[in-house]
Amino acid sequence: MLKVYGRGTSDNVQKVLWMAGETGQAFEHTPAGGSFGGLDSREYREMNPHGRIPTIDDDGVVVWESNAIIRYLAAVYCRESLWLEDPVERARADQWMSWAQTTLYRDFNRLFWLTVRTPEKDQIPDKIQSTCERLIDCYRLLDAQLARHAYVAAEHMTMADIPTGSTLYRYFNMPVQRPELPNLERWYRRLCERDAYRQWVMVSFEELRGRLSL
Repeated sequence: MLKVYGRGTSDNVQKVLWMAGETGQAFEHTPAGGSFGGLDSREYREMNPHGRIPTIDDDGVVVWESNAIIRYLAAVYCRESLWLEDPVERARADQWMSWAQTTLYRDFNRLFWLTVRTPEKDQIPDKIQSTCERLIDCYRLLDAQLARHAYVAAEHMTMADIPTGSTLYRYFNMPVQRPELPNLERWYRRLCERDAYRQWVMVSFEELRGRLSL
């Protein structure tokens, strides 16, 4: 059976859990990291020498790094849906996945730490504002892409929607000003209709509020 390791409040773990849910396969979720610990155990380090989350074990096939896991699960279990067989179409999905990790996620994660993880008394409004503006620029770019397609890389959902879409629940629930981005908001509503998204991404983050460490 497919096993997913990582605490469910980690955004990188959430996107893997969402992807696992989209496969339609039964899987086992083992919380790890943060207050759950376990990342320094010999057993875990044998799977993932970096001692990070998430990691999956699919009947002996071990994969770590969230986007690599998403690609693997899509290729193995979703060849008729989320995976793209055509190398040109797959490259278009891949580029958005890489952009999400290297560009979008940088300011998304920073804004989450500045507004949620940092205690209110220690928050710095100027830093929050500048980070929020950079993140909104990213979402504006994504909004323009979604004006051309119903989903990020195609007219149907693909693996490219997972890394980008997994940020939206937290973004729309952060205490910041948000401009109207109609295409992004329409896409988000579509994602909210998916059972796996509701179960694994639309998760309360109250236990993280005001906590700089777990």
